[in-house]
Amino acid sequence: MRIRSQTFATALIGVLVVTGCGSGDSGGGGGKKTGTLKMGFVYASTTQNPFQEMALGAKAAADVDGKVTLNSAAPTGVNGPAQVQLFQSATRNSKDGIALQSLAPDLFVRPLVRAADTDVPTVAVDAAPPPGTKTKLFVGNSNTEVGRALGTEFVKHVPANATGEVVIGNDIPGLGLLEQRIKGLTSVIAKERPGLKIKGPLDSKSEPTDNYNAWNSIVKANPNAIAFLGVGGQDGVSLPLIQKQTGRKFLAGSCDIDPAALKAVKDGSLFALSSPEHWLKGYVALRLMTQHRRAGTKLPEGWWNPGTLVVNSANIDQVMQRQVDAKSRAAYFRAIADKQLANPGTYLKPLSQAD
Repeated sequence: MRIRSQTFATALIGVLVVTGCGSGDSGGGGGKKTGTLKMGFVYASTTQNPFQEMALGAKAAADVDGKVTLNSAAPTGVNGPAQVQLFQSATRNSKDGIALQSLAPDLFVRPLVRAADTDVPTVAVDAAPPPGTKTKLFVGNSNTEVGRALGTEFVKHVPANATGEVVIGNDIPGLGLLEQRIKGLTSVIAKERPGLKIKGPLDSKSEPTDNYNAWNSIVKANPNAIAFLGVGGQDGVSLPLIQKQTGRKFLAGSCDIDPAALKAVKDGSLFALSSPEHWLKGYVALRLMTQHRRAGTKLPEGWWNPGTLVVNSANIDQVMQRQVDAKSRAAYFRAIADKQLANPGTYLKPLSQAD
């Protein structure tokens, strides 16, 4: 990937993103602000890699501006009510804008409305804002595409006439974005490998220990399955570990890019990962808020899709290199972020199209 030589700050100075075409109140405004901005990023859990990546991206965006006090906050473990309390605190202390990533978006209808009513701009990250709010900007990938990408990679490893069972796991049953991934994944398998029987999705839990225990039970209960596929961040950690501990070989793939999962792609115990590029979502969300607060304009409205990346044997070394630390992430994403923020019309679609 060619990386432009200028710094983030130089690359993005003067980029003017399209403003919202509607009258959503979540965009803030209230005049230009040149001093220190107080902003927040409230996310689902400190214990899982996907959320950590988004928080790192948000911090990088704050650092680019140079005058942002960023309050990043999350429960230790997924806890919707606890996250609501953190968000409510952020609305008092981060008046210049809050990015929200939640696995329980329905709990945030009233808190988001209250934030808008007190002129605190909000952006939904990773999961679309729930109906009934005044939050009109959503920065998140197409989860249907994330699932399709994993399915497309999977069928490359399975003969066209293959038979047998493929077991699908879902870390959080009922969560829309994971169900979208499953829909995309299973649609590809059903079309391209009709001889395979899809079993599930089965509840594979989201927290690390629970996820491992759930998958261990699922694998033992399905001794003849040829593949186990997950759509959450911990699945790519648990499945290779189960293979190593049991000596049993099966095809395994997942989404997200936990460091342990990347190592599993490197050693071949995972055939691929489908990455929603979480760092980029956190970065874009915060960068849009800072740009529009500086300009004194409302946020754009709609769905901003930063894209999906398949991680496999062809690019695993490059991805592992970018994930070394905060500096390496920023260097990798520099040109990508520059391109997206300079061409908002390419990435911004109606919120109703988010999938």
